[in-house]
Amino acid sequence: MTRTFRLMSPGGLASLGALVLAALATYAQASPQYRIAHEVPLPGDEGWDYLTLEPGGHRLFIAHGTRVQVVDTDKLTLMGEIADTPGVHGIALATDLGRGYISAGRSGVIVVFDLKTLARLKEIKTTGENPDAILYDAASQRVFTFNGRGRNATAVDARTDTVIGTIALDAKPEFAVSDGKGRIYVNLEDKNSLAVIDPQKLSVISVWPISGCQEPSGLALDADGQHLFSVCDNKVMALMDAASGKVLGTAAIGAGVDAAAFDPGSRLAFASCGEGTLTVVRLSGSGAAQVAQSVPTRRGARTMALDVHTHRIYLVTADFGAPPAATPEHPHPRPAILPGSFRLLVLEPQ
Repeated sequence: MTRTFRLMSPGGLASLGALVLAALATYAQASPQYRIAHEVPLPGDEGWDYLTLEPGGHRLFIAHGTRVQVVDTDKLTLMGEIADTPGVHGIALATDLGRGYISAGRSGVIVVFDLKTLARLKEIKTTGENPDAILYDAASQRVFTFNGRGRNATAVDARTDTVIGTIALDAKPEFAVSDGKGRIYVNLEDKNSLAVIDPQKLSVISVWPISGCQEPSGLALDADGQHLFSVCDNKVMALMDAASGKVLGTAAIGAGVDAAAFDPGSRLAFASCGEGTLTVVRLSGSGAAQVAQSVPTRRGARTMALDVHTHRIYLVTADFGAPPAATPEHPHPRPAILPGSFRLLVLEPQ
């Protein structure tokens, strides 16, 4: 049998190329769909705060009451804990130095621990009350705590574990991120703004208002695209230019948000909301923020960690009973945590 092959014309090749590009663009815009794949019971009936995933490792550190619980993310089992961290808020990991740092809000100290053995090494007194978010800036090898009632930040030289300065903020700092190139960004909750800090000079470079955002809490950074994602109490995620502070757009998210994350592989941003949703936000070709998915989670699951390698998302929550009676000191009391209900939620893309 004789077959005749015909070469495609230049016009045909151009049309084929356009179709391929269109298909690739459609594929790039298609977002994975997340769902809860595992629920892992964990001991303890206290409140919780931030989660931190070990970079390049398989350990998840969870701030839980008066301790930090450490979960093996391969086996999804509890593998250890760091005790005596009253009012724990956050965990920062200095993997290059082999140490970890915990902000113990009620005692006003940083607990330093050995990253390999989880053994406590020392405590460092902060220069402001209620150290909340905590950050390790690898470029300067400094640890920063952001002190809620102190309205400032404490800087620690991680090579010597000594306090080297205080940065006045005149605001209640919330979550912070570092670009590793000489800038730290921190949300200022009661000023509806964001401060830019020089980690070497220990000074504030700029303070940017976040228009349309009330009480920003969680913050995430797209280092390559130079975008910041602030999540706000008025159910908004604000997309900002990390160089100028300009608000580029917003996306609607759920209520009770407390954390944000950005996945450079999928180019998706996330907001974990205490109402029981995870909002997934995609950047369009024009740079606009668009909601790609609203994932049902569980009530109270407001803090999270993202694994940029597996694209898994980790949340924690518990079941709740009726809130206690209001008092003048606590006019809006939190509902009671039901014993034995604390658990880790693992979300996976489909």
